[in-house]
Amino acid sequence: MRLSTRPVAALIAALALTAGLSITGTPASARSDDAPAASEASDVSIAADTYTWKNARIDGGGFVPGIVFNRSEKNLAYARTDIGGAYRWDQSGKEWKPLLDWIDWDRWGWTGVVSLASDTADPDNVYAAVGTYTNSWDPTNGAVLRSSDRGASWKATTLPFKLGGNMPGRGMGERLAVDPNKNSVLYLGAPSGNGLWRSTDSGATWSEVTAFPNPGDYQADPADTSGYGNDNQGIVWVTFDERSGTAGSATQDIYVGVADKENTVYRSTDGGATWSRIAGQPTGYLAHKGVLDSGTGHLYLTLSDTGGPYDGAKGRIWRYDTATGAWQDVSPVAEADTYYGFSGLSVDRQDPGTLMATAYSSWWPDTQIFRSTDSGATWTQAWDYSGYPNRSNRYTLDVSSVPWLSWGANPAPPETAPKLGWMTESLEIDPFDSDRMMYGTGATVFGTENLTAWDSGSPFTITPMVKGLEETAVNDLASPPSGAPLLSALGDIGGFRHTDLDEVPELMYTSPNLDSTTSLDFAEASPDTVVRVGNADEAPHIGFSTDNGANWFQGSEPSGVTGGGTVAAAADGSGFVWSPEGAGVHHTTGYGNSWTASTGIPAGATVESDRKNPEKFYGFKAGTFYVSTDGGASFTAAATGLPAEGNVRFKALPGTEGDIWFAGGSAGGTYGLWRSTDSGATFTRFTGVEQADSVGFGKAAAGASYPTVFVSAKIGGVRGIFRSTDTGATWTRINDDAHQWAWTGAAITGDPRVYGRVYVSTNGRGIQVGESSDSDGGGTDPGTDPGTDPGTDPPGDATCSVTYTVTNQWSGGFQADVKVTNTGSTAYDGWRLGWTFPGGQRIGQMWNATHQQDGAKVTASNVAWNGTVAPGSSAGFGFTGSSTGDNAEPTAFTVDGEACTVE
Repeated sequence: MRLSTRPVAALIAALALTAGLSITGTPASARSDDAPAASEASDVSIAADTYTWKNARIDGGGFVPGIVFNRSEKNLAYARTDIGGAYRWDQSGKEWKPLLDWIDWDRWGWTGVVSLASDTADPDNVYAAVGTYTNSWDPTNGAVLRSSDRGASWKATTLPFKLGGNMPGRGMGERLAVDPNKNSVLYLGAPSGNGLWRSTDSGATWSEVTAFPNPGDYQADPADTSGYGNDNQGIVWVTFDERSGTAGSATQDIYVGVADKENTVYRSTDGGATWSRIAGQPTGYLAHKGVLDSGTGHLYLTLSDTGGPYDGAKGRIWRYDTATGAWQDVSPVAEADTYYGFSGLSVDRQDPGTLMATAYSSWWPDTQIFRSTDSGATWTQAWDYSGYPNRSNRYTLDVSSVPWLSWGANPAPPETAPKLGWMTESLEIDPFDSDRMMYGTGATVFGTENLTAWDSGSPFTITPMVKGLEETAVNDLASPPSGAPLLSALGDIGGFRHTDLDEVPELMYTSPNLDSTTSLDFAEASPDTVVRVGNADEAPHIGFSTDNGANWFQGSEPSGVTGGGTVAAAADGSGFVWSPEGAGVHHTTGYGNSWTASTGIPAGATVESDRKNPEKFYGFKAGTFYVSTDGGASFTAAATGLPAEGNVRFKALPGTEGDIWFAGGSAGGTYGLWRSTDSGATFTRFTGVEQADSVGFGKAAAGASYPTVFVSAKIGGVRGIFRSTDTGATWTRINDDAHQWAWTGAAITGDPRVYGRVYVSTNGRGIQVGESSDSDGGGTDPGTDPGTDPGTDPPGDATCSVTYTVTNQWSGGFQADVKVTNTGSTAYDGWRLGWTFPGGQRIGQMWNATHQQDGAKVTASNVAWNGTVAPGSSAGFGFTGSSTGDNAEPTAFTVDGEACTVE
């Protein structure tokens, strides 16, 4: 039931809400009191194999609307995200630690964190108000989570209404606050007309503050009937004036911000018993933040004409003198000069009168950050124009630790790459260190540790402070049998090619840049051939790679395409089938120079390829499976009776024609896991699998004749990530209750080269990588990956020789020619040359070969016309690159992993 009206909320308010969830035990572990009991069926092992879990590092990737520092303990800070949970700062490693990975499948909405509060009186206490949507999209009500060990374990109280961590206005706040003088008292501002709520027992029970007069009235889009844009954004922040109380006694003066442009600030002077609108306040705006500087007695408001976080065309900053009741507009620029709203408000607790704010909705040319050291009388800003379009920056921005934040952009002034950010709704000065400041953006957390250099006119340094905070939403995953171990399709930032799971990739996919990649695939027998599709404002929506995703080129597309949909590559890379949004299923040969409509398959079908037969493709929609045996030109309906609705994922087994695993369905309907061994003509259901949502394959166990199968599923009454090494006869759960990551139904794949390794998608916690402690399977495949440092001493019977010649050189750059000679007795049928640069060189452009570079390691591969090299013959290519120092030449090379002599 959706509680969206004030009368319903008022009816429930009379009842004390008891805690319905106990979350205790090992760090970050969780178990609901009413969770279903584990089945003792013999075909499932609930005792998980010992797996270790980590993220494939991306660092950031989503909106960070809130950063909270504890005001009584140094270096204790938290961050909240809109869909990816909450984090605690670890000063020793200067990284964030996830706190809500225990959230399970059924309560996936609790990964949206609408507010955080850290207890000043007892720093061990932390609270989180959770829930993702206030409309029907989220099936569960919101909750307030409480922890007495800094988020290591939690208890929760489910509320009689929903909360919206991913709703419009989510950057305003904080909605949740702990009384700094009497920490058993907490307040929570609710959306959807549900008013102001209070707990007097440290968050265990809650009731509505019926005396509070205004539940808010602002809607981002009143014409929206979905419950999203037309939701009343409600009560948006609570601020205590700690000077009006003493330890153990409730604070008397409390300020509350309301999403109401005419009545945006209320105050109580009697500990919350009565409330009144503060006279003289600004109107026509919403107060995104309300922060009180206890050193000066000033309450500051950052205001915008909308609730954000994307919009906002006008804004102001006002100051309220709590001693005199006087209001003053202290905005840094004239109202007519704003094209943005203000947010991201913070005061320096070490230096009263110093405050900062952000122009959160200034998308072009950049966000702006403002700073005042005299209570808002005068301001300076992070950058100014020095003769338009040139900029003079007070800062330097170093993103070398997260290089993709440049987005591969080369904008014209006044834009810069990388940018200071966008959606900058949170900015906090460390209450113990005036030099440290952090702020959240739509993609990362930036910060500085020499902030006060701003005031002396010296540049201060901004860097990403986001390590450990992984917030991407994953749409698809692929692990090819050679090349990079992991390719990803991500929402918002496109996706990455991971050559090292523990390193941040240099750049997301480009050419084309897609807002979100919805699907990707590689040719099973030719894994250098990769295709990806996704969403963008305009064409193209598709890209191709011939070097395992290292470099890309744009493809053409059928008319009418509006979104990515799904795509499949033929097993040998000879063609592709694409089912985009806005157009029907199409097929092509080559790299999509022209597309032809497929017949016999409905628009919007999900498509995949057979991993053995390059002419065979599969499709599915609304309970019917489809098969093509002519490269996707025509499809024929095959099996029926499969799930007609719900999330569906299916994959064909590598190396075997016609072996297909199918997962999907919906609660209350057909739901489970099926397998076909006749190319989709018939499917057999696995009776022990109650529900399944994604399926993938990995390296077979030692002695096994069939690859390892991984599923995100419900087996034996337990939701989790499961593994089978015997073709689905038995299953072992490989995650545990501390590692659940809410919804994991988009994609899963094993690694074909490392037994037990699995890659799991999440919706906001990035790519989870599981590594098994079980050595069964013999470890990784032998051999040298392309680009591996080959050593210096080739074997005596080396079948290749290499000549590397620098033909031209200039300051910072050079040109080189490379010749590869076949000194063996067998012709090369394609070749890959690997080497390691000794001096940090970077390849810019290459001809007569394609290349990929990971740090110093380079792999150059043949193109179509020089892949065949007869014994005694040679192939050559050239490139230009950048260099530093003396441009030392590489001294060792490999061809297909075999060391070569160097001429």
